[in-house]
Amino acid sequence: MSKAPRAVRLDTSAAHGEVELTPLDRDIAILPESEPVDPTEPAAVPVKPRRGWSWGTLFVAGLSGFLTLSIGVWIERTVTSLMNESPVLGYAALAFAAVAALALLVMLAKVLRDILRERRVEALRERATTVLAGGSLDEAKDIAGELKRLYASRPETAKGRAELDDSLPQLFAPRDVLAVAERSVIAPLDAAAQAQIASAARRVSLVTAVSPRALIDVVFVLVACARLLRAIAGIYAGRPGALGLLRLARQVMGHLVVTGGVAAGDALVQQVIGQGLAARLSAKLGEGVLNGLLTARIGLATLAVCRPLPFVEVEPPTLSDVAGDLASWRGGSETP
Repeated sequence: MSKAPRAVRLDTSAAHGEVELTPLDRDIAILPESEPVDPTEPAAVPVKPRRGWSWGTLFVAGLSGFLTLSIGVWIERTVTSLMNESPVLGYAALAFAAVAALALLVMLAKVLRDILRERRVEALRERATTVLAGGSLDEAKDIAGELKRLYASRPETAKGRAELDDSLPQLFAPRDVLAVAERSVIAPLDAAAQAQIASAARRVSLVTAVSPRALIDVVFVLVACARLLRAIAGIYAGRPGALGLLRLARQVMGHLVVTGGVAAGDALVQQVIGQGLAARLSAKLGEGVLNGLLTARIGLATLAVCRPLPFVEVEPPTLSDVAGDLASWRGGSETP
């Protein structure tokens, strides 16, 4: 026989003494309880707001406009003067000016194409990062399709693109789609980029170790780093021009500052320079090894900047992966 439910009144005065509970006259604001912070999750990085026009930008724009007008007026006066002297010379000068203007337009078009291509790669990487943080399957497949279109003209990615097409219908998770795209399309490009970094690091280490002048070392390292930046950018998104190379160098330096990668690993440098065979042989050879390691670190930062996808399942390459032969120059324990 079931009993009907009944209400039981709790006697608060008996439980807590002579305390009488009275309602508050003022309103009570109920605040949402904050969720506990998981220490394993990465902290969100605040995004810096985009700055508008600065005085430096206005100065460059004004100076560029002034120089453009000055050059235009000088060309017009030169052509007019030659026309007055001799029509043949005037038309020849006008033809040369037209050829120069055409070449300038082609150069500007290439620079604009390089910048748009780099921004396309950056946007693709940002979208992939957002999808990994919590996106849908359709978004992941759109990124995979964009990746295939980006490398449609690259024969070395033909096999990977075919494998990605075969695998897409069988994938039902966004992370799996990006992982397969990374393994099929990006992995061969990563191998080529790491080979370029290793080659540049060995070349810089050797040349700076045998060069007699510090100025030669500085010039060679700068040229080698510029060539390395162009080579890695050419692997992932096409070779940039002069302005594109400067923009890429600024992004690489920003990446090194953010990740703290300018110091190429204190433990590794101390092991190679302080205890290694290179330091025992000569300070110049040790300097060459250090320059090679720093060149490899710049190459790894360029790889991270130019890569169209973040690292999904593949581990990011380290100094030991691209400059392991430099780090292996260590002597054994000294015998008395």
